[in-house]
Amino acid sequence: MRRAAATFLVALLLTAGCGSVTAERPAPVPPVVRVSPAFDALRARTDQGLVVKAQGGKLSQVLAFVAGAPVPGTLDASRTTWRSSWTLAPGSEYTVTVTAARPGAPSTVAMGRFRTRAAGHTFQVASITPLPGETVGVGMPIILDFDTPVHDKAAVERALEVKPAAEGAWRWVGDTRVIYRTRDFWTPEQQITVTAHLTGVRMAPGVYGVTDRTFAFTVGREQSSSVDTRTHQMVVRRGDRIAQRMAISAGMATTPEYTTTSGIHLTMDKGNPVRMVSPGRVKGEPGFYDVLIDHAVRISNSGEYVHAKNNVWAQGHANVSHGCLNARPDQAAWFFAGSLRGDPVTITGTARPLQWDNGWGFWQLPWEKWRQGSALYRPAPLPQQ
Repeated sequence: MRRAAATFLVALLLTAGCGSVTAERPAPVPPVVRVSPAFDALRARTDQGLVVKAQGGKLSQVLAFVAGAPVPGTLDASRTTWRSSWTLAPGSEYTVTVTAARPGAPSTVAMGRFRTRAAGHTFQVASITPLPGETVGVGMPIILDFDTPVHDKAAVERALEVKPAAEGAWRWVGDTRVIYRTRDFWTPEQQITVTAHLTGVRMAPGVYGVTDRTFAFTVGREQSSSVDTRTHQMVVRRGDRIAQRMAISAGMATTPEYTTTSGIHLTMDKGNPVRMVSPGRVKGEPGFYDVLIDHAVRISNSGEYVHAKNNVWAQGHANVSHGCLNARPDQAAWFFAGSLRGDPVTITGTARPLQWDNGWGFWQLPWEKWRQGSALYRPAPLPQQ
């Protein structure tokens, strides 16, 4: 009797154990996909872009199109969030297909479309520097001018792309102009592409960009010039070699405007000839002049050029000009022919510093100071005590 009871108890325990092993677990829940702007929206915002998120799984594919063209975007490291690279086009229809997966669960596929609101008013890039296809010097800035004052400068600045990527920063110099400068001079012999992804950017209430602007230019050979007004010498270098030594005569320094500015200048444009008129003087007054000057390369907005002059007796010996750098006619012609916009010309030895906003004197600002002109600038946090 005791043996039968024991056998029954063992059988009962085995049956109970078997039942606990074979109990079915709940099936994994498929991931949830959320799309913003929401599907079927008719007046979606453009300035926040397209955002796709997966909850309870990972995104395996995001396909978005507008007017038949793919919408570029990036997936984060966790593969749970996808964002469009840029803002959305106003008054346009977008189609989106999303696939999300989770191990052991069916995949989730979400498909839909939405429309963005139309732009009430628009803005765009009005002018660019350098010109598309231009070959420039290693100090060349990028200058964008807009056709209307920009209120949300940070939104516009986030839409500006320079490739290949370099350590550089945009600086606003008013409401319609923004300038890009690298921390150090450009690496020579490379092509730079600039794109203003303005489509869908909201720069003021009701004001949107509706077109992008892309252009490319080439950084050419490396040329830089150094000028010592005390020794009256100019040395032009191409890369690591000296390409030309030029005796010069700088400003006579009898007045501020006749004093050559010291600092890092950039060649801005050139003409042969250029008409030069004395500032603040009329015909008949002492010091008045109105002359045509050959092979003139401009280096500031305050009337400074490197140009030809027949006063060879002063070149290399005395400063007698009205602020320009006079050079022997044949050497000035050589410098004129070989100069590109954006070539650095560094002048030393005078008591008048070049102001950073005089022409393209942007290299006069230290890098940290330059960066502070960006709408996206954030100062580094102070170290904790």
